[in-house]
Amino acid sequence: MTDRSHAGKPIRTAITDEDGIDFAIIELFFFAYRDFTSDPDQILADYGFGRAHHRVLHFVNRRPGLTVAELLDVLKITKQSLARVLKQLIDTDHVVQLQGPRDRRQRELYPTAKGRALALALARPQSRRIRAALEDSGATERTLVERFLEAMVNPELRAQIDIGSAKMSGKSHGEH
Repeated sequence: MTDRSHAGKPIRTAITDEDGIDFAIIELFFFAYRDFTSDPDQILADYGFGRAHHRVLHFVNRRPGLTVAELLDVLKITKQSLARVLKQLIDTDHVVQLQGPRDRRQRELYPTAKGRALALALARPQSRRIRAALEDSGATERTLVERFLEAMVNPELRAQIDIGSAKMSGKSHGEH
């Protein structure tokens, strides 16, 4: 039970932009993220999966051969958190883990056909939402949106975006 004798009085006025904080953009991020994740969340629930599973599936499918260490670096989660999620994805045949060809201690991650299908099912509604939003704002705005989102990423971590771009352009894992 909480001791209410020292509890403060309720404040009945909202904090506003006058406090020097851009609450309009912050709230847009909250609402956009809520809706951006809502469709995949419904699909994931059917599998007993959550957003961590989605992130792992996304990056394993975008960068087949990604090592566990590289995935930990991208996701910024603990080994323990990843181990639980990865075990579920492996046990349900969405991801396979193979020994690295050069270093047997390394574990490389690859999607299975089942994992690829789920990753695409999760990405499709998000892609439709992005496409609709870009159409509403004009195609010329895409570069501005991309620059803005990249600028939101910590500068020392932006290289991870470039890794994804190189991978997406067709370079195989490990090529420079």
